[in-house]
Amino acid sequence: MKKTYKIEIDCANCANKMEEATKKTIGVKDATVNFMALKMTVEFEEGVEAQEVMKLVLKNCKKVEDDCEIYL
Repeated sequence: MKKTYKIEIDCANCANKMEEATKKTIGVKDATVNFMALKMTVEFEEGVEAQEVMKLVLKNCKKVEDDCEIYL
């Protein structure tokens, strides 16, 4: 399952860091961050609860870029 989320991020480098942090999150199969559109597309592993995984994604993204925001 894929879902797209609105994000708030200041620079393209930060967006790359967010993308890598998201890809490393348990339950995420793949992720893409589009800095220009301020959107994140996340593909989830089979059988996971997307809302719970996104809480972990936000936590991991805040570790690499503390002023980022993902609108769940």
